[in-house]
Amino acid sequence: MINSKFSALALGSALIMLTFSCSPRLTPLSGEMIKENGWSSEDLKHVQFYLANDLILSRRLSTGESTISNGKIRIRDGQKIEQIIIKSGTPGTLLFMPKEDRMAISFDDSSNAKYLIFGASPKMRSRFVLFGKEWDAHSGKITYNGQIYDTSSESAFNALLVDLKRASKIIHETEVAQGRKIVN
Repeated sequence: MINSKFSALALGSALIMLTFSCSPRLTPLSGEMIKENGWSSEDLKHVQFYLANDLILSRRLSTGESTISNGKIRIRDGQKIEQIIIKSGTPGTLLFMPKEDRMAISFDDSSNAKYLIFGASPKMRSRFVLFGKEWDAHSGKITYNGQIYDTSSESAFNALLVDLKRASKIIHETEVAQGRKIVN
């Protein structure tokens, strides 16, 4: 009886340890991390990114405009409001880098136009956070899918996360060509 309780306890402990050892270690991506690891834009296209916090984008639809993709349309005070919700932990991939310290990350595989720009912020210890066209005390303007959306000012601190275990497994192989001469 004691032996079976001990076996069950040992098995439970082993399962808990295995679960935590295999779970991703999500860490905010920073410019220093990229430099320390020597990651190129091509390397970063093989890294899985995650959104740190929920992000809600919304915009008023003009009269006669009622396209619905994967967003929700809400009617508020007689106005049509389109909302795009990207949940915390949603995986994303790098599409391109418009500048060395900026990344276009897509969290939606239905269109390459559905991306957000993140950039290394000196105010946030060079962490990659959501970039917007403009920010004020209450909200910001974000471009997504070719449209301008509003989001809360807290979204300015929404960071990109990476699984450090997987990201550090990128192996760099460099080969230098020695040249080739004509043989007479």
